[in-house]
Amino acid sequence: MRRRAALQAGLAFFASLAVPPARACEYFTGTLRITHPWAHAADIDAPFVVVSMKLDEVSVADRLIGADTPVATGVELVGDLRIAQGRETELDAAGAHLRLVGLKEPLGVGRAYPLELAFEKGGIVYARLNIDFPRVRLPFQRPSAPPFSR
Repeated sequence: MRRRAALQAGLAFFASLAVPPARACEYFTGTLRITHPWAHAADIDAPFVVVSMKLDEVSVADRLIGADTPVATGVELVGDLRIAQGRETELDAAGAHLRLVGLKEPLGVGRAYPLELAFEKGGIVYARLNIDFPRVRLPFQRPSAPPFSR
C-alpha cells in the first residue's frame, strides 16, 4: 500500500511540473490573452489614471474598441489599439493605453475594481483592474512594469 501511495505522489509531482501554473490576473477572449490590467493608486482629484496591461497569444488580429469601469465617469482609448496576430502588445503610459477620467472614488493600493474591455473580434471581457503602489522608476526600468511583477 505504501508503494502505491509513493508512486501516486511521484506521478502527481511530475504531472504538476508539466502543467504551467495559472496566473490569477489572466483573462481570455476567443482571439487573445489579457494579462494583469493595473494602474497606480490615485486620489479622487487625479486628472486621469493610466491603465496598463499586456495582450498576447493573439490568434487573430484584433482591436480594443472600448472599455468601462464603475470607478470612473469615462475611459479614454489613447493611441493605436490594434493588436497584431502573433505579437505581444504592451499597453502602458509610454504608448497606447487606457485612461480613466473623472474618478468616482480614490484608487486604493491593493484594491481591485471591475473593468470591462470590448474587442472588435474578441467581444466583451470582464476583468479586474488591480491597483499597485506608485513607485520611483529607475532609468533602466521599463515604465510598463508593475511595481511587484509576479
